[in-house]
Amino acid sequence: MTTATTPLTTGRCTLVGAGPGDPELLTIKALKAIQNATLLLVDDLVSPEIVAHAAPTARVVYVGKRGGCKSTPQAFIEKLMLQAVQEGEEVVRLKGGDPFIFGRGGEEVEHLRAEGIEVQVINGITAGLAGLTSLGAPLTHRDHAHGVVFITGHAKPGDAGTDWRALAATAHAAKLTLVIYMGVRSAESIAHDLQEGGLPGHLPVAVIQHASLAQQRHAITTLGQLPATLHDEQLGSPSVLVIGDVVRGVSQWALQNSAGAHAAAALQAVAG
Repeated sequence: MTTATTPLTTGRCTLVGAGPGDPELLTIKALKAIQNATLLLVDDLVSPEIVAHAAPTARVVYVGKRGGCKSTPQAFIEKLMLQAVQEGEEVVRLKGGDPFIFGRGGEEVEHLRAEGIEVQVINGITAGLAGLTSLGAPLTHRDHAHGVVFITGHAKPGDAGTDWRALAATAHAAKLTLVIYMGVRSAESIAHDLQEGGLPGHLPVAVIQHASLAQQRHAITTLGQLPATLHDEQLGSPSVLVIGDVVRGVSQWALQNSAGAHAAAALQAVAG
């Protein structure tokens, strides 16, 4: 005899992009999801002002993941999500930036769908966009950049990573802006390989740390001077590196307010 079965899951799971940090950059849809959650699993880079939108009765669990730091294992996060949905929770996985841009959102969606759970994804503004926008420049431009590449500078363990020389040749030929996430620690080798691949050392670069937050800092430099600028300005993670002619569009005010000798010297190079 067969009996009808009912789904075990009564809860829901939503992957929410919290954006680069400024709570005013949240979408209305993201805000509603945060407010309705009974359980929030929060990434390390999500600002407290955004978490403050959660209901007073919601449980907030921090599951930070940052390169070079002790991190919550991905398998443990996925287990928490699955268990909570099965127990009827309204789960929000709150991620910095956008869930599907270097946020491991794809892995989490695949895992939950394999268990028969549908997942809603709410996009967020990614730091690579917000960072250069905060300096008054676009990522694409009809004269200077026909496209943009978002790429990580941090390879998965056991992965050879990006062929920067090949990417440089493509970016040069196709007039592409390169936006590199998690690239500070490898900036010296990345800058070297990009130049070996054909990008000129005088190509302008913007480094934006803590994009959109009150503590945002930035420097304007060149590809050849990038490692020295990072060292002298003490710019570290989380930062995005924006490489390309679009950086020339950074407003004069932003350039004049970039601290440090390397940024001042780069002003002449970029203006030229």
